[in-house]
Amino acid sequence: MLNHIRPALVLTVTLTLLLGVAYPLAITGVSQAALPYQANGSRIERDGTVIGSTLIGQNFTGPTYFWPRPSATGPDPYNAAASSGSNYGPTDKRLVDRVAEASQQLGGQNIPADAVTTSASGLDPDITPANAQMQVARVAQARGIEAGRLEELIASMTQLPVLGIFGEPRVNVLALNLALDELAPEAR
Repeated sequence: MLNHIRPALVLTVTLTLLLGVAYPLAITGVSQAALPYQANGSRIERDGTVIGSTLIGQNFTGPTYFWPRPSATGPDPYNAAASSGSNYGPTDKRLVDRVAEASQQLGGQNIPADAVTTSASGLDPDITPANAQMQVARVAQARGIEAGRLEELIASMTQLPVLGIFGEPRVNVLALNLALDELAPEAR
């Protein structure tokens, strides 16, 4: 019987060490050497302090900042530990009511879909250029800056589809707001 158990134990230990220890360490080392920014979570730092990631949205709510799309990770918006969509279908009354209320709060007409709907993860860090453009008047007034300068900023921060075909044009809200702080600092 030992003759049958021994090869199974040796194989289990060998594969555990190879695939559970050596391989993950090798991949971690390669990623740290080749792509350290991405391997460490695409973190954004200001004055030596991590203030966010380009991969996870943040809950900007003040009038002086561009707002992200809504988050479905309630009760704490953009909580990565609670990543999920609402799973409401298009005919679900709760979704219809939530979208109607959000649309009404934003002025009611010609609202980009991403301004009133959540992403599948509830953590989307990007908005459409149309959503950013919709917010220009509010941010310009709150910051005391010309709308044209904000439109130029949005255009410069717009990321185009990969290879021109994969994805949609998008604007990273955290990067846009950091650039906004550099362009026109808030009165503190």
